[in-house]
Amino acid sequence: MTNALDPLATARLFDEARQARRLAYLSPEVMPHTLEDGAAVQVALAELRADTIAGFKIGATTKAMQTYLGLPGPAAGYIAAAGVHPGGARLGYAEFYNPGIECELAVRLGRDLPAGPRTRAEAEEAVEELLAAIEIVENRYGDLAEFGTPALIADQVFHAGAVLGEAPPGDWRLLDIASLRGRVIIDGEVRGEGLATDLMGHPLNCLVWLAGSVVAAAFGGLRSGQVIMLGSVTPPIWLKRPARVVVAFGNLPPVTLDLTD
Repeated sequence: MTNALDPLATARLFDEARQARRLAYLSPEVMPHTLEDGAAVQVALAELRADTIAGFKIGATTKAMQTYLGLPGPAAGYIAAAGVHPGGARLGYAEFYNPGIECELAVRLGRDLPAGPRTRAEAEEAVEELLAAIEIVENRYGDLAEFGTPALIADQVFHAGAVLGEAPPGDWRLLDIASLRGRVIIDGEVRGEGLATDLMGHPLNCLVWLAGSVVAAAFGGLRSGQVIMLGSVTPPIWLKRPARVVVAFGNLPPVTLDLTD
C-alpha cells in the first residue's frame, strides 16, 4: 500500500460517489494505484458500510471477459449479505444504476480456505455446493483504462448483487463441471452461452486464484459458508428496461430473477 493513501478516507469518497452515481468523476489523487491499495480500500468500504461478508465475486476469469473489460487478469470483490437473494427474487430495476446481469457458476464453501497459494485439490475439498447464479452488475465507470484495475477492485469490480440457484441433489463432485454449458435467457430469448471450461480452464482454478489473491489476503481468507461467484461465461448483458432473467447450467437447477418496474 502506498504511503499517500488513506484507505478509509478513500473508501468514504467511493461510497459518497457511488450514492451520487458519479464514481467515474473521482479525482486521480484519491484513486488507489496498486492492487494492494485497491484491496485495502475495499476492506475499508466493507467496514464503513458495516457489511456482513457473504462471500466474494471473481470477475474476468475468461479471456473473453478480460478482453471485454480491458483487464490483464481476474479481479475480486466482496459480496455483502444484504445483496444476496434466492432464485425467483423480484427486485426493482430502478434500484440499480446502469444494470447488467452475468451468467455465473458459484460455490458455497463447507470449510475455511486460508489465504495463500492453494492447490485445486485443496479448493475442491473446501467446496460444499455448486450452484448456478446470476450476478447483478452496474456500469458505474467511464473509461475503464483510465479508471484502472486498483480502483475497480476498490469498488467491488462492478458488483451490485447476487441471485443464487439451488444446489443439485447428490454429490456435485460426480458432475463433469468443466463441461457444463451456461445459458442466459432474457425475456425468453437466449442472449449468451459459454462453457465452464472457459473459466480459467476449470471453474475450481478460479477458486484457487481467489485464495491466492490480494483481496483474500486483505479479508483474512475465505470462510466456511461463504459463496464464491467464479465468473461469468458470457459478457455482461446490459439491461435497458425491466426484464425476466434465467441462467441455466446443464443439469444444475436454473436460477431466475425478475427485475420489475
